[in-house]
Amino acid sequence: MHTIEARSKQTFLRNEFDALGKWNIPIVRKNKLDVSKVDLICFSDIKTNDIDENRAKGVHFFIDDYRMEGVYYNFDKSLNRLSQYKFLLTPDYSLYAEMPKAIQLFNVFRNRWCGAYWQSNGLTVIPTVSWSDTASFDFCFDGIEEGSVVAVGMIGCKRNKLAFMRGYSAMLEKINPAAIICLGEPFPEMKGDIVTIDYLTTRRVNRNGR
Repeated sequence: MHTIEARSKQTFLRNEFDALGKWNIPIVRKNKLDVSKVDLICFSDIKTNDIDENRAKGVHFFIDDYRMEGVYYNFDKSLNRLSQYKFLLTPDYSLYAEMPKAIQLFNVFRNRWCGAYWQSNGLTVIPTVSWSDTASFDFCFDGIEEGSVVAVGMIGCKRNKLAFMRGYSAMLEKINPAAIICLGEPFPEMKGDIVTIDYLTTRRVNRNGR
């Protein structure tokens, strides 16, 4: 339980977790995960006191940014709901080449900060990795330990395959991930131990099975 004073400091400074690199991006520690049994549910579909079938899944954040602003700005309010689930992917805050680099850097920071915060509360966390242009490679892979299981999303990536594959190759070289959870159909050229998840199957299961 966070005191008001502790939460105020956490909200203001955001410096309580180990960080590396010139941008002080928080570190999401490497977690083991049996990738042969991965299933996902979308953050916008999670419920308080969810059913067991959904609790056996990981939570993904491949959604519009405004739908997940609260997990950063009101981080403690969603903790109980999120803690029901098997694991969490870190929030996929947008990185677009048209964005100022300062905003891109901030979105990477809060992706990792949420992951570090959840890990500090005993949750299993898998970092979501994204990038924009080659200039983002200076920071977009920071805060992820080499050999980690990571997640990537294919939504919208097929409009610029060249840029995506350039970043994907840089990620493989920088992180050398143990496995890649891929939401959406991967490109045939993508290398690595890829676990493909159909986006449509991440819709929630209700008590009536629909």
